[in-house]
Amino acid sequence: MSVSFTAIYEKGEKYYIGYCPEVPGANGQGETIEECRESLKEAIKLILQDRLEEAVRGIPDDAIRETLVVE
Repeated sequence: MSVSFTAIYEKGEKYYIGYCPEVPGANGQGETIEECRESLKEAIKLILQDRLEEAVRGIPDDAIRETLVVE
């Protein structure tokens, strides 16, 4: 499954800084825009995985869990 996010990149003095408005706290950086993009992708993955793990703690055993695809 692939999901699309908005990435915004700004050029600093030495590094590109990237962030994703849909995922607060997701930031990346790199000397090139490509490095920044990969750093931002990894940050988004880590944040979403952490939020999922936190959200499912304490869910009752009889709760129904499924994958929901939004297009």
